[in-house]
Amino acid sequence: MYLPPEWPAEVRPPSVPDWEASAVAWLLDAVPPDYRAYEVLRRHPVALARMALHHVNAAVEAARAGYRSAAVDLKGRLPPHTVEAVLDVYRQEGPRLVRLARSIEVVERALRGEGFTAMLRDVSTTAEFTRRRHNDR
Repeated sequence: MYLPPEWPAEVRPPSVPDWEASAVAWLLDAVPPDYRAYEVLRRHPVALARMALHHVNAAVEAARAGYRSAAVDLKGRLPPHTVEAVLDVYRQEGPRLVRLARSIEVVERALRGEGFTAMLRDVSTTAEFTRRRHNDR
């Protein structure tokens, strides 16, 4: 069974019996701990996936806003090297959160019963892009 590259290693493939339990456990790790108290989210993994996606997308936007404002907000309150360290945290967390959102999306698709198909990349387009980028230098 093909799984997209965004498929999280912690979640068993949909072809394995009871794979949804691993998906629920993984999704619960992506949301605030208080979500574990809601049995409805365990019984309906699609709802959990949808809520997890909203939560992580909000975290992505918060990280972007924090990154944009951190230098101004923290200037004069923290030493410059500390401000740069905070910006580095945002530079690491932003992409991690985006990857997490993509993984949640593919798990949600599988929970909805959608399958995945491997797609070949158009090598001629990739080669043309690489050639143009190299020539632009």
